[in-house]
Amino acid sequence: MFTLYLVVPCYNEEAVLPETARRLDEIMTELTRQGRITEQSRILFVNDGSKDRTWELISRLHSVSSRYAGLCLSRNRGHQNALLAGLMLAKDHADAAISLDADLQDDVEAIYRFCDKYEAGCDIVYGVRSARDTDTAFKRGTARGFYKAMELLGVEIVYDHADYRLMSRRALEALSEYGERNLFLRGIAPQLGFRTDTVEYVRQERFAGESKYPLKKMIAFAVTGITSFSVRPLHFALILGGIALLVSVVILLYSLIRWLCGMTVSGWTSLMFSIWALGGLQLLMLGVVGEYVGKTYLEAKRRPLYLISETLLDEGNNGKS
Repeated sequence: MFTLYLVVPCYNEEAVLPETARRLDEIMTELTRQGRITEQSRILFVNDGSKDRTWELISRLHSVSSRYAGLCLSRNRGHQNALLAGLMLAKDHADAAISLDADLQDDVEAIYRFCDKYEAGCDIVYGVRSARDTDTAFKRGTARGFYKAMELLGVEIVYDHADYRLMSRRALEALSEYGERNLFLRGIAPQLGFRTDTVEYVRQERFAGESKYPLKKMIAFAVTGITSFSVRPLHFALILGGIALLVSVVILLYSLIRWLCGMTVSGWTSLMFSIWALGGLQLLMLGVVGEYVGKTYLEAKRRPLYLISETLLDEGNNGKS
């Protein structure tokens, strides 16, 4: 038997939270009945500064059963920080923790197979989508492009894996050693090493509410992932700068020849193109450098990733509080 924590970040999830709590409680009850997990196992909801009744519902669930635990952050810090906060609390109480979203898109029945892999000796188990049939063509294309870009940049990442994963206490202890401010947990997890495996599952439609990851946030998240784990964009900037220098030499020779031939006026188009192309390239490269400088600035400040305002956790046996 082992103690299992389910870590569920929540941001404005009042519409789906009661159903999520019910389904997860059924899973935990069955695992307990089978003698696989201890009575001290918990469902830990992490309130990421929600503006609706999410924390009120979490508090109510905890008052009904001590199986439900709650962690309330002082303000909204983003999904990755909220997830880390829950995992770090679980590290001190559980033998293993499974992180999953509150929207029930992650197939909760896969939790049984996660436990099978853990009991077989795995420290990290990745939940991997078996298909993307429910995604739009745009989302499928951009997702594949993101994974291929990460691979091209030398980042070790598991394809079609988000943040549905199991981590043992040993893996969580190793994760706690990573002190970076710009979090991309699905990139950090493969760096931990240890024995790993995967569990395939079919991602469901969101049960209720709206997605908390619009296109703008997805792009920002992708940029964080790339710049947090690879300096190759800076290498590409150097290469592109060298190419631009060679092109400018060619254009200079071309312009001199046109001038010697008395045909300088006809080169106006190539001149305008060169100015705009080089100007755009310079701004692009400055933007790449700026991303890294900005992240270095944030890392140097060493500000806390999150602050906890309230914790609801009964370490005794499950049951009515």
